[in-house]
This record gives sequence, C-alpha cells and structure tokens, in this order.
Amino acid sequence: MTLHAQQPKDAKMDVFVTQLMKKMTIDEKIGQLNLQTEGDIVTGVGGNSLSTERLKKGLVGGMFNIKGAAKIRAIQKIAVEQSRLKIPVLFGMDVIHGYETIFPIPLGLACTWDMPAIEQSARIAAIEASSDGICWTFSPMVDITRDPRWGRVAEAGGEDPYLGGRIAEAMVTGYQGKDNFSSNTDIMSCVKHFALYGAVEAGRDYNPADMSTFRMFNDYLYPYQAAVDAGAGSVMASFNSVNGTPAHANRWLLTDVLRKQWHFNGFTVADYGGVGELVNHGLGNIQQVSARALKAGLDVDMVSEGYLSTLKKSYQEGKVTLAEIDAACRRMLEAKYKLGLFANPYKYCDESRASKSIYTPEHLAIARKTAAESFVLLKNEQHLLPLKPGKTIAVIGPLANTRSNMVGTWSVAADLTKPATVVEGLQAAAGPDTKIIYAKGSNLFADSTMEANGTMFGRKLDRDNRTDNQLRAEAIKAAEKADVIVAVMGEASEMSGESSSRTDISIPDVQENLLKELVKTGKPVVLVLFTGRPLTLVWEDKNVPAILNVWFGGSEAANAIGDVVYGKVSPSGRLVSTFPRSVGQIPLYYNNFSTGRPASDHGFEKFRSNYMDEKNAPLYPFGYGLSYTHFSYGDIKLSASELSTKSNVTAAIEVKNDGKEDGDEIVQLYIHQRVGSTVRPVKELKGFQRIHLKAGEAKTVRFTIDNDMLKYYNADLAYKAEPGDFDVMIGTNSRDVKSTKLTLK
Repeated sequence: MTLHAQQPKDAKMDVFVTQLMKKMTIDEKIGQLNLQTEGDIVTGVGGNSLSTERLKKGLVGGMFNIKGAAKIRAIQKIAVEQSRLKIPVLFGMDVIHGYETIFPIPLGLACTWDMPAIEQSARIAAIEASSDGICWTFSPMVDITRDPRWGRVAEAGGEDPYLGGRIAEAMVTGYQGKDNFSSNTDIMSCVKHFALYGAVEAGRDYNPADMSTFRMFNDYLYPYQAAVDAGAGSVMASFNSVNGTPAHANRWLLTDVLRKQWHFNGFTVADYGGVGELVNHGLGNIQQVSARALKAGLDVDMVSEGYLSTLKKSYQEGKVTLAEIDAACRRMLEAKYKLGLFANPYKYCDESRASKSIYTPEHLAIARKTAAESFVLLKNEQHLLPLKPGKTIAVIGPLANTRSNMVGTWSVAADLTKPATVVEGLQAAAGPDTKIIYAKGSNLFADSTMEANGTMFGRKLDRDNRTDNQLRAEAIKAAEKADVIVAVMGEASEMSGESSSRTDISIPDVQENLLKELVKTGKPVVLVLFTGRPLTLVWEDKNVPAILNVWFGGSEAANAIGDVVYGKVSPSGRLVSTFPRSVGQIPLYYNNFSTGRPASDHGFEKFRSNYMDEKNAPLYPFGYGLSYTHFSYGDIKLSASELSTKSNVTAAIEVKNDGKEDGDEIVQLYIHQRVGSTVRPVKELKGFQRIHLKAGEAKTVRFTIDNDMLKYYNADLAYKAEPGDFDVMIGTNSRDVKSTKLTLK
C-alpha cells in the first residue's frame, strides 16, 4: 500500500529547528500555532492592519485564502524582513478539485477509477496554485461517506475504504510530488477530516459520529492511514465528536492512533474555528478548550485565536507545559523547512509563472478528458445515446444555460464566467447542422428561498419571475419542435458541499414536474443530471429512456458533456456510492453485514430483515455504470485453489468487448470470507483495473491475491487473516460478478 511513507527526521532540519527555537520567546512559539485569514479570497494585508502588526511580532504561523503571488510576496516580505527572527509564513488555500482549471468534484473524480488521472488532477492543481503563491492545500478529503443526505459527499471518494485509500495516495502524491518538495510546483497536502466526519448522524453536517472501534478500523480509518503512509505533510481535525469527545480535543485520535500507531510526523491543524467551537460542545471556556486541544495533539489553531490569546496564560498556570508548546511549534517549523521556505521564503512567489501555468490549454484539455471519464451512464434504453448530429434538439432545464454552476462546490479560485454552458457544449459537439432550441422550463425550486440557499457564492441562476405554468408551457412548445429532448436538471452546485444537508434527495419539485411533462410528449428524453450526491431516481429510472449523471465536471464540463452525448467519448464512469431507492434505506452500502434473518428474493416476508414498503436492493449498486458498448466476462481461473501465508494466487478472467464501439471497462475484484471469528461483509473491494478494449477485442485481466489482502481487524483489533474459505468475485459492478472459491491454509 505504501508509496513512500512518512519520511524519517532529517538531521539537518532537526539541528536548524532546534537552534531556531532556542532563540524564540514563548510568544513567538505560540505565534507559530496561529493560522488566520484576511477574510475573502482576494484580500491582501493593509499597511496598518492587525495582521501586519502580528507579522512583525512573529505571531502568525500561517495564512490562508489569499490569492495572488504579488499579495503573498508582500505579506511574506513583512514576515521575513520586519520580524525579529524572520520566520516565513505558510500560505494555504482550499484547492479542492483544481485551482483555476477545475476538475470534476471529488465524488466525480472518484467515479473515473483512474488513479493516474486523479493524481494528474492534483498535480495540475499544485502547479497552478503554486504559481499563485500557495504552498499548502486543505485536500484531499478522504472521509468515507455512506449517507447521501450529507452535502459533503460531493467532496469525498465514496463509500469504499479500499478505493478511498487508493484515491488518497494518488491525491497526496499529485500535490506533493515524489521528491520531498524539491520543486516549486510541489505543495503540502492536508488530509481531512480526521476522523469519521463522513459518518455524522442523520447526514446533518457537524453532527456527532458514533460507532464501534471495529467499524472504525475496518471501514472508516483506512483512507486516512493510506494518506499518511503516502507521506501527507499535515492532517486536519474534524468537526464531529468521536466516542463522545470532539476530534479537536481527542487525544486518542490525534496522538494514540495518528502518531503512535501510524507514525505520522507532520503537523495537525484545526478546521475553521474548530478550537473555539469546543466551547459550544460543552468542554469549557476558550482557555480550557485551547489547553485541552493542545494537550490532545492539535498543533495549529485555525481562526479561533484561542492558542494566541490563552496558551501563555495556561503555561504560566501550569495547565500546559512548555514541552507541549514546543512540540507543536517544532512541527510547524519543520513543515516550512520541508517546503524550502527557510532556504527561500519567496519560493512560491514568482509572479511570472501565473500567466504561463494557470488555466492553460493543456490543463483544460486534460480537465475535459477527465470530466468525460467521470460521467456515469445510468440508463440507455434502446441505445438512445449517443445522439446523431443533424437532428433538432430541445435543450431544457434550469441548469442548461448557466456557467457558474458547471465547476461545482468548493472551487474558490475559479473564474465563474469562463466555463461554457451545456447549450454551448452540445452545439459545439453536434456541429452547425444540428439545431438547438433552448427553454429554461422551470426554476431550480418552486420556492425562491430554497433556490437562494442552493445558489450561494456567485452561483445564482437568474430566477425567472414567470409562473411555473408559463415556464413549462414554453418548454413544451420547444419540445414539440424537436426530435430529441435533452433535459438538463438536478442540483445546483451549492446544494451539495459543506452545510448543504438534505432530507429529500430527489430532483427538486418543479424540475421533476417539468420532466414528467416532457416525457408525456412522447419525444425521446435524455436526462443530463447534475448532482453532488446520489439521488433517489426511481421514477426517472422507470420512465426516462436515457440518464447521464455528469456530477459537476469542472471548467470543461459542458464540452465533455457534448463529447459524451454525441459519442466522441464512450462513458466509462462507475459509481463509488450506492444510489438508494428511498431515503428510508439510508445508510445503504454494498459491503454490509448479513443478518441472521436475511431477506428473501420473493418480496416482503414477516420476520425477515426487510421493508414492508420497499426493496432492500439499491436502485444502482456500487461500481455500476453503462457504456455505449457491452462487455462480457468469462469464468475466473485461479492459479491455485489454496493460498498460504507465504504464497500468492493469481485470479484471471477474460473480458471481451462484444459490442460495436471501443470502450473502457473497470474490472472489479471482490472478496468474501465465508466463515470468520466475527461477522464479515458480504463482499469487499480488493482490486480494480481500468482497461480499454476495441470493438471485438478480448483481454485477460489478472489480479494477485496474497495473505495481506485477506486481513482485517478482528474483535480484539488485531490485524490478521484467518484460515478458511473465501469467495473470489470479479465483475463489472458489486452486484454482477462471477465467483469461485479460494482456501487460505
């Protein structure tokens, strides 16, 4: 699993930091633990501002969300030329899925199952951000997410720990490079949110997360550990409580697990205001909670200024020790040393780089290709897609003619005026012989307040003041003139992301009513679905001929949609989150435990683990996605029927493209332990390969299975593989697999 792991301490760094800390006052040491922002993303520091005075006194360790190398250089100049010890400042930003060249939201990126592409997206983000002065990103978010009501599902890699671990490795390597920050294009990653944030109760943001340690270690903690093993330089605490203790003050998490078990040697940082929020959690006043957070192992305080205002007093009163302050300060200084800021404080302040490295044609071309890979074809009745040029298309829906919503949530550095609209992307792909008729058809929501809440941060959709009936009538009139209807609907970008929880995860009311009317016309309907989470789409799946889920594809979303809709690219995305049939099924995920009274296949039965009013099965399973071609699977062939602790077994399967189009398939390997000392999941993803097959081409795909692949944390949290029989399953998704038996001796 490990790429290059946490690096051992550098002797020269250790001497340098030790000598520097001998010169520091306690105020300057605490100042290094202060991370602050100047407000909005474009703000610099004024000549007489509070920040300027703090910089001169060495009371700022880092700043974030300031855009532009010139502004950052000016701030750095104050820190290194006007402060006593000339310690440089660390500059961070929420570079989540791209800087100005925006890639698909992380949930969409994960659906590519393409680790080189995901790593490349992070590398391009690092190149662009570093060109603008940024050397630290609050990414990747590796929280396992199994409740689509939670808005931050959009920022994560889905429900599976193994896939989440591979994504974490790819993102960390993409940001940080492979040579210890030797280049000024390498920026430090910050893995978040540690830990269990994706398991907040009821899908409501900032809520507690409560689970057994058995589940933590087997399902939720692994992607964080994978990121640490990949060399991540920093880790961010999560807002939620764990075992009754908020993560920001949880010593078991931040010290026992992160540092002692996983040997993490970077620094930890609060989430925005997280230390101050410990007061709201009921852990004491700001002085008490600041001391508790430091003692738990939280090094850097973001925005709350509890450390800056109270730690010296706590030290004087004996409530924290100098050794605890020194340990946190040392880690922050080491991060700056690793980045090369002591050697050159202006390493990331070359203003000439921005014009050559940001939003380049090369980066946009890669973003376009990646976006197309992220789209998941959920349904394609009678091969309605791809469309053929030359027909008249009615493009209808509130998301069809917007630029600002294309990039998705958490794209803080993006220029929202630059992306093409879906109408423009389809017209460009179809060519001049295709006539496109556009009608908005509906607003995002019938309720204007709901629409305002879902279109914040410059993502407004210019609400139409006509009545719902007037808008719908115009759309029906446009549809009657067309050969095919492309309905562009779903969520606006800010309906997912932080603090965007929903109890109803269907397509918003007025849009769904419009869609039903469009289907009634009898014209073929293609639903181009924008969403940052799995939605409940039972009616749509039953009644709409073709559904293409495009998430939020980034800067080149519209052009990538045109590429896929018109067949220049065959869709190849596969779901990384299960789509429920009903909110009542949540949480719903593929690697669940069986029960002592499993449901039958014959509908509801009393005294079985089932619902009276709904199936147990999801609408779309984990790993699911269609293509414009068809892939068939042969039988699994094992190189041996038995596996020992010192041997490997190869599982081989022939995959054939027996359709008429070239295409990419994602071959997925699952394992099930038939008998264990504890209950084991019905299946677990243990490998995958993305392959390209030409029409008619066949390829044998091989997976190596070893003892480590079969290990898990047992009831005593010992990481072991237990002898016995295992089902080896390979297929196109978690539901449709071929299976054979393997025995571990």
